[in-house]
Amino acid sequence: QVQLVESGGGLVQAGGSLRLSCAASGRAFSTYTMGWYRQAPGKQRELVAVITSAGSTRYTDSVKGRFTISRGNAENTVYLQMNSLKPEDTAVYYCNLGTTVVAGIRNAYWGQGTQVTVSS
Repeated sequence: QVQLVESGGGLVQAGGSLRLSCAASGRAFSTYTMGWYRQAPGKQRELVAVITSAGSTRYTDSVKGRFTISRGNAENTVYLQMNSLKPEDTAVYYCNLGTTVVAGIRNAYWGQGTQVTVSS
């Protein structure tokens, strides 16, 4: 089945930047709203950014002005540019379908995620 693979995480100092990448198999996700989610230990997974097939974007308040979600020229790729990183951004980051798709379908595509650690 379709696979989503996240990459680009790592260890960065507070105030630094990272760019996360999400590669999807084929073009299966090009017509769907895509999102970046994150989950910190002991916390629920939260949606931090979404982008529609037309390129409209929305962000959760805690990352607004710091993170930018975008689609690559190959529309099976989605990126999350993270600037001015804060320790509270530390989490495993995942890409997936946005909430326009019912959870039962979305849940089939969770990958391994990529770890982002922001040091003080």
